Amino acid sequence: MEYEEEDFLLLSGIQHFAFCRRQWALIHIEQQWEENVRTFEGRSMHENAHNPFLKEKRGGIITVRAMKVFSKRMGVSGECDLVEFHADPQGILLNGRNGLYRVVPVEYKRGAPKSHDADELQLTAQAMCLEEMLQTEIERGYLYYGETKHRKEVEFSETLREKVRDSLQEMHQYYERNYTPKVKPEAKCKQCSLHNICVPDMGRNAKVKDYIEDALREK
Repeated sequence: MEYEEEDFLLLSGIQHFAFCRRQWALIHIEQQWEENVRTFEGRSMHENAHNPFLKEKRGGIITVRAMKVFSKRMGVSGECDLVEFHADPQGILLNGRNGLYRVVPVEYKRGAPKSHDADELQLTAQAMCLEEMLQTEIERGYLYYGETKHRKEVEFSETLREKVRDSLQEMHQYYERNYTPKVKPEAKCKQCSLHNICVPDMGRNAKVKDYIEDALREK
């Protein structure tokens, strides 16, 4: 099965989906968004990385920024922050370039490595798109974290690939149904940029009336 272009989902959404299915639906189905310090810093970092006019070659590495990618098989499209093409005799041909090159995607993140795998899934999805477009295999890529200023190597294991495929299939199902999952309050809710829109604490109360009364008592 292949998806039509009009049915493509945003590749970046897989990170939201992995963090919280409700957050993804609020952003990508209901089109709701709220800026906070974390999202502002992350957006600023990506604006620097996503400059399509910045292409360079140093040594045996060609660097391309804001490379558009897609996958008809997974029904997704987006941009890679950075794609490096390393000179490699086992690599692929590039139009207008001499030699063979190995493909290495790099994703920029504002903070530090996380306890969950949302970042790894986004990078893996990018690699899978590149594989389909360039007819190659990509073994690993990197996550660059602004807080630590270091790259973290990510091996694109079959476990990560399968999770990407399963996540995107579920995302398509939600999107087609126009379905927003109910809130499941967790500690991470306080870090979410959509906290004030989602109102996760309301989910802990059996009735809206009880929630309002508790809120008034706190004041």
